[in-house]
Amino acid sequence: MATKIYLVRHAKPDLSIHDDFLRPLSSQGLMERKKVTDFLMDKNISKVYSSPYKRAIDTIEHFVEQSQLSIQIIDDFRERKVSDRWIEDFNSFCRNQWSDFEYKLENGESLSEVQKRNIQVLKLLIKKDDGDNIIIGSHGTAISTVLHYFDNRFNYGDFARIKDIMPFVVCLTFNGDVLNSMDEYVFE
Repeated sequence: MATKIYLVRHAKPDLSIHDDFLRPLSSQGLMERKKVTDFLMDKNISKVYSSPYKRAIDTIEHFVEQSQLSIQIIDDFRERKVSDRWIEDFNSFCRNQWSDFEYKLENGESLSEVQKRNIQVLKLLIKKDDGDNIIIGSHGTAISTVLHYFDNRFNYGDFARIKDIMPFVVCLTFNGDVLNSMDEYVFE
């Protein structure tokens, strides 16, 4: 029996809040999360996990309330730490990281570090929840590093393509620990 993992990138956040951990969804994001709920309702979801970041939780919380499930927070699904300071030229920073997976700013994380922690916990869930359909509330960069792990052709161009798509869902289908398919879903 296949395991389906729905990686859910959060809806639009309120960028006026610079605290990455506490940044909520914008009013538009709060409305958009209903599209995620509608999409997931018929997917026979049995477990829901999330990054501890507020915007990731808020995006899947509406589904959780409708389905009467609960969210298990997993710290390793958090978004990368960029730095202790706000980055004005975020696009240049991202290009640097995608050209060198070890590149990072002071007190920040490299894409290699983000990928390693995400993949470690993802592999544990694939074994633990074998045959289940699960949701993981996450972030654009975290999801991108997972996609890159399973298909190293996923690169900066792909990241740039999805960078502004919020919410966004990727369904990974596994038989055992072997990935069979990756399907993207964008909501209009």
